[in-house]
Amino acid sequence: MKEKTKRLLFELIKNSKNSDRNIAKILGVSQPTITRIRKKLEEKTIVEYTVTPNLTELGYELMVVTFVGTRERRETLEKWMMEQPNIVFACDGNGMGMNVMMVSIHKDYTDFLGLATKLRTEWAETLGEIKTFVSSIKGGVILKPYSLKYLEKVT
Repeated sequence: MKEKTKRLLFELIKNSKNSDRNIAKILGVSQPTITRIRKKLEEKTIVEYTVTPNLTELGYELMVVTFVGTRERRETLEKWMMEQPNIVFACDGNGMGMNVMMVSIHKDYTDFLGLATKLRTEWAETLGEIKTFVSSIKGGVILKPYSLKYLEKVT
C-alpha cells in the first residue's frame, strides 16, 4: 500500500466523518486526490465505517475472551457465532490446545453465563476444552483502551 493511501486510511480511522477537503489539508494533497484514493479504499480495504462507543456508557460491564477446542466443521460453528449478538469477533487458530477464539461483550456476569451455557449445551457433542478470560471493563483497570488508531504507529 502506498504511503499516501496509508496516511489517508489512518486519518479515516481517527475520524471517518472528516471531509475530503480537511484531510487533503492535513496530508498536503489535493481534495480530488483524496476523493479518488478514498473510493479505491472503499472498494477493497474499508469494510465499514463505524464508531467505537464507550461500552460502559451502553451498560456493558464485561469483555470475555473464550478459547475453544472443537471438532465441529468451522462453517457450522461460524453460522452459530454469527447468530450470537454478544460475540463481536471470532476466528480459528491454534494454541493452548484450542482452535477457536472469540471475544464477547456482556451487560453482566449472568449475561455471560447465558452465552457460556448456550455454547456448552448446543455444542456439547463436539466441544473439547473451553477456557475463558473474563475482564471487567467497568470497574477493572484498562491498561490500553480499545482503538484501531494505534495501528498508525505500527506501519
